[in-house]
Amino acid sequence: MKNRIFVALLLSAVLALPGFAQQTTSTGQAAPAPQSGEAREPLPPQTSTNFWDGDDPNLINLVTHPFASKKYVQRMTRPIKDRLNELDEITQSNRGAIRDVDTRAQQGIQLVSEKTSLADQHATDAANKAQLAQTTATQVSTRVATTEQMVGNLDQYKGSAQTEIRFRPGQSTLSKQAKDALDEMAAPLKDQRSYIIEVHGFSSGHGQAAIASAQKMADSVVRYLVLNHQIPVYRIYALSMGNTPVEGTAAKHVSGGRVEVNVMKNDLVSSAQ
Repeated sequence: MKNRIFVALLLSAVLALPGFAQQTTSTGQAAPAPQSGEAREPLPPQTSTNFWDGDDPNLINLVTHPFASKKYVQRMTRPIKDRLNELDEITQSNRGAIRDVDTRAQQGIQLVSEKTSLADQHATDAANKAQLAQTTATQVSTRVATTEQMVGNLDQYKGSAQTEIRFRPGQSTLSKQAKDALDEMAAPLKDQRSYIIEVHGFSSGHGQAAIASAQKMADSVVRYLVLNHQIPVYRIYALSMGNTPVEGTAAKHVSGGRVEVNVMKNDLVSSAQ
């Protein structure tokens, strides 16, 4: 241990000798004597320098001043601090830019999501409307087919009852027997639909006189059915046949007058309704 300390002291002394000798040489040289009449410049103050503050440090100053001064540390670390501050500013700027980009991206995603939802809603509404239109078209087609069938069956009337009313020559008034026959025929027609009544009047005589007489007898039958049995007029079709011969007896004419009353029903329309 003692040998190590001695070696260290000896090494320090050897290293310090050149500097000490240089200092002694510079001190021992005498300054040149100024000439007479010349002003002397003041000597600059001697500043103490060490390894940390001097411009040209040496090992002796390092040995004599082993600790760095505060100013030296500040001077050495100031560029590092400046660079760190610059990096912090750049990092903060980048962080703000990233935040702005993220915000805009989130807004864009939200906008796209809203547009997509709106488009989906419009598509759903369009599909519902198309389905409703298809259903309506199907219903209309069904109704049209039913209506066409009903229209096609409008003239499909079949005779269900027939009554003959007799009149005396020159008269158009209904007898009690005629009224009873009409009552028996009209009673089942109450609250019924899809039927018509044909009233054909026949009269003896010739020409327009026979036609007029047959028309009066037919009108008497129509008037009785409308007033006494509330049969709508639009269901009754009256026609004056004049002195037309009875069917099957072309050369024979009836004496007096008569009215044929035929009830025609359309069972197909009734079943459809």
